[in-house]
Amino acid sequence: MIYITGDTHGEQTRFLYGNIEGEMNFTKDDYLIVCGDFGYVFRADKMEDEFLDCLRSRPYTILFCDGNHENFARLNEYPVEEWCGGKVHRIRKNILHLMRGQVFEIDGKKIFTMGGAYSIDKYMRTQGVSWWHEELPTSDEYRQAAVNLDRCGRKVDYIITHTAPTEIIRRMGHVPDRHDAELTGFLEWIMYEVQFKKWFFGHWHADKEIDERFRAIWFDVVKI
Repeated sequence: MIYITGDTHGEQTRFLYGNIEGEMNFTKDDYLIVCGDFGYVFRADKMEDEFLDCLRSRPYTILFCDGNHENFARLNEYPVEEWCGGKVHRIRKNILHLMRGQVFEIDGKKIFTMGGAYSIDKYMRTQGVSWWHEELPTSDEYRQAAVNLDRCGRKVDYIITHTAPTEIIRRMGHVPDRHDAELTGFLEWIMYEVQFKKWFFGHWHADKEIDERFRAIWFDVVKI
């Protein structure tokens, strides 16, 4: 089974047993997908590595798309490999970064992933230490996303992103930021051009069903 949750931000308490609903029953056949701002590949220190080693002992597979609060320099140190039809960074044997613009076949379901977002708090952060330019997709990543969607006939089962399409942001009562208009506009293009059953996104720190197709997620754990 596949389970979806939201931004974990490197908070170790999120993965204490009992804090992720249903985790005690997860098996080697289960997957937990985090919708960006994973945050456990960030500080590059001994404590963080020990915690990742602890997560490696979990029987299920932990997957995440990237958010804006990630250490992209460290993420990009991991070699790229093919997994379930798409490109990933393998952090540990059961912890994988689902790269941008990829289509994966997981548990019999086609899943498109597109990480990234703009950090409105970057004025409080330090470039190369707590903020990286790579938080927003490149033109090559947009191009690869479009190619991969065309290859599957612009039809997937689920879409996993960090931020949301421009229209959905407005429907949540937020004003879209001009700094990531290219990304949210691209996601809006996908919203109209791609067939999908459900779209999950994080970033906004909300657990809210926008409508039957869009779901903002943070602490909730949703089975698909």
